[in-house]
Amino acid sequence: MLITLDTHPARDDEALRHVLEDASMGRWEGPRDMLVATGPDWDRRIFRLQVLAEAGARLRFADTWAEAEPHSPHALALLGNVQALRAMIAGRVGGESLMEEAWATCCTALDVWPQDVAPLVVMLALLRTHAPDRRTLNHVWTEIKQRDPWNREAHHEFVTYLFVRHHGTPGEAMWWAEEQASIAPKGLPIAILPLVVLAEVHRCRQEQNQDSYGLMIHPWVDCPQINLALERWWRYRAPRPHACFADDANYLAHALSFANRHHEASEVFDAIGPYATRVPWAYCGRARELFLRHRAWAYSPPRRRRR
Repeated sequence: MLITLDTHPARDDEALRHVLEDASMGRWEGPRDMLVATGPDWDRRIFRLQVLAEAGARLRFADTWAEAEPHSPHALALLGNVQALRAMIAGRVGGESLMEEAWATCCTALDVWPQDVAPLVVMLALLRTHAPDRRTLNHVWTEIKQRDPWNREAHHEFVTYLFVRHHGTPGEAMWWAEEQASIAPKGLPIAILPLVVLAEVHRCRQEQNQDSYGLMIHPWVDCPQINLALERWWRYRAPRPHACFADDANYLAHALSFANRHHEASEVFDAIGPYATRVPWAYCGRARELFLRHRAWAYSPPRRRRR
């Protein structure tokens, strides 16, 4: 099955693709109109803001828009995303003032549109990177839960905060991820969180024990988290994919592939189409090559017959 992989950050969001072309030329009217039209679809709004911010971090269209419309909740939300990304790129050395600037912008955005979830998700990312304060973390988390209890991006930011390489203790991220996956309503991609943690644990072990830990020793064989994702998300997922569907489906396809459950992975690869993601495939080798190889095995009739 020949499919040309598509690495465009907007993926299947055609409106976002067109707007990114405008933004690359410094025009902010396209992003404004699109975000206004998106409205309180928090899932799609956050995805579009994040993709726009990737471009805005190196350009000035977000800054120009916020200067032109300083009371626009959309301009402020985008600028907060952009400033946060710049702070993360700068790192701990030189990033503190940028972090404070981004935090202030997010607060202003919430003053203008209190129901908006997007600035709060940015705040979670800033806490992970620059200010590991659990009291503030829990406060921001409570604010998000009041607005959008099962927000996908917020859950990913929170579990990333709990990674050992950030501010969590061993096992804490998996405990939290499995709890969230078990209590979330069926059909939501929250059930993918344990697979995200599993991939992170594998990455860390490889990094720490390069000589003694390899792909022959990996956590996906006899992995109950895979069945959890299948039973609580995949088999009950909504007909219309959520904005980060490709990211979550790649985690599931990757886990099924490394568990040697290729016959089950074929359906997931079908749904992914051309939108392969670098993570988590890159944690196990060359991302593109691994994706294509395991997809080919999933579509291989002899393997299906042997199963």
